[in-house]
Amino acid sequence: MTELVAAITRLFAWTPAWAMSLAILGLSAVAAMIAHAVAVAVVARLVRRRDEFWRSLVSRIAKPSRLAFLIAFLAMGAAFAPLSPGQAGLLRHSLLIAFIAFVGWSALTALDTGAKLYSRKFSIDETDNLIARKHLTQVRILQRAAETLIVLLTAALALMTIQGVRQWGVSLLAAGGAAGIIVGLALQPLLTNLIAGIQIAITQPIRIDDAVIVEGEWGRVEEINATYVVVKIWDWRRMVLPLSYFIQNPFQNWTRENASLIGTAMLYVDYAAPVAAMRAKLEEIARASALWDGQVINLAVTDLKERVMEVRCLISAPDAGKAFDLRCEVREKMTAFLQAEHPDALPRTRLDMPAAA
Repeated sequence: MTELVAAITRLFAWTPAWAMSLAILGLSAVAAMIAHAVAVAVVARLVRRRDEFWRSLVSRIAKPSRLAFLIAFLAMGAAFAPLSPGQAGLLRHSLLIAFIAFVGWSALTALDTGAKLYSRKFSIDETDNLIARKHLTQVRILQRAAETLIVLLTAALALMTIQGVRQWGVSLLAAGGAAGIIVGLALQPLLTNLIAGIQIAITQPIRIDDAVIVEGEWGRVEEINATYVVVKIWDWRRMVLPLSYFIQNPFQNWTRENASLIGTAMLYVDYAAPVAAMRAKLEEIARASALWDGQVINLAVTDLKERVMEVRCLISAPDAGKAFDLRCEVREKMTAFLQAEHPDALPRTRLDMPAAA
């Protein structure tokens, strides 16, 4: 090999060193691309009969592995290129940073692949999806937190390879002066939300697709990211809240243990309203409705006001959306029932006239 290199050097002795170096490094990069393409094609052929996960995995690792081939071939090419000591040192430093980036990139790809492989076991499209929502929430929050830590660690390692930055970082940690305080204050919101994310993943006050009331708005948890949560409001608006909000503030979670809810429909009728007939009608409406889950049905007089009687209708439904629709259905059909069969039961104002002399 040494003799071959010497022969090639004599053959191109008339070529400037910088041009020779660029040619060798360029050929190394081309060889890396060709070798990578061949390797990917071979691996793709080996897994073409496997399931979709393995085929997608090969496509996902294609870019990180291309960087690995480039690093390896450029390192080999640098050994033959007539580089000056300064140029060789700069190239080695660049390859070291590229290798750190490759490790971080590979870690992110492996993390995402593992999370998706685990998430395939669960589906939130089913009616009883409590267990699926628990696991998916944990996976997504922990994945976002781990991704943030991997990115920060990779960037820190890359910066630590630069002499000036490494010295500044060591002196900053040792001195603990005003700059350290400023950096700590700047990172406080990020660290607070990262810690809150870990708390949420473990204790799970909220999960993906939970029905919640926050800031007086009803919606569903659409996304849980590393530092914030997206709640899809019923009218399709999006409310974005920091993760720490759900640790530090009270809120309502309508699907904490299960999605079933009891809906309330209030009716205001005259004192002459037939309560027994209304109770029978409510039961008839509930049993005929596809929205009722067959658990709770009740009608009771809850208050007597100056001019009307307050009647509360309770009906249960499998989830919040169906509970709302069922409440509307009960109001409409009970009102129609009273109008058609008991018009005297509707609220009215009485006026007593003195008898004529």
